[in-house]
Amino acid sequence: MLHPDPKARIRHILWITSTAWLLSACAGTPIPKEQMAVAEAAVLKASTVNTSQDAPGQLQLAVGKLEAARAALQVKDNDKARRLAEQAELDAQVAELHAQAMRAARAAKESQSAERALREEIGRKAMP
Repeated sequence: MLHPDPKARIRHILWITSTAWLLSACAGTPIPKEQMAVAEAAVLKASTVNTSQDAPGQLQLAVGKLEAARAALQVKDNDKARRLAEQAELDAQVAELHAQAMRAARAAKESQSAERALREEIGRKAMP
């Protein structure tokens, strides 16, 4: 539709431009539903008594980032929510791995102590 009045034509162009801009803003970053679900599952999986005892700092970091991701979703900052959810997932995995390493170190130490005690017992029995 052509407008003979130049001002009306400019208003029409501005209206189309602003409408297009608003539509593109609404179609921004999608809600990171999948990443949030993955992060929730990772933090839940890591939230065990062992991890709480052996890697409390790492676990708290994961929980904090997941809470921050939820807050970012509330204010519709989907990019930030996605980034924080990804970080929470990784931090939860780090917490689990750290806790596993701590348990493995304790098991190795106990095994070494048992070996040492067994060697001492064998040494005592070998002596007449």
